[in-house]
Amino acid sequence: MAAWASAGVSLPHSAAAQYGVTSRVDSGSLIPGDLVFFYSPISHVGMYVGGGMIVHASNPGTGVVMEPLAGYWMSVFVSGGRV
Repeated sequence: MAAWASAGVSLPHSAAAQYGVTSRVDSGSLIPGDLVFFYSPISHVGMYVGGGMIVHASNPGTGVVMEPLAGYWMSVFVSGGRV
């Protein structure tokens, strides 16, 4: 939300609401800047940064981290979202 706000794009706060205002993108078509949504119901969101990597706020104690989309995150991946 903050990254897109710095580019002048307003997004709702919750992951589910962000899912509702973005266009669907499958995992093979992700480009840097696409949002990536996880779990059903949607309850977590990150941003694809390219090279198979995402950034997301894993929890308040850890803060923002960069991790591969492959593995665990792909197992709970629902869809990408293009702003």
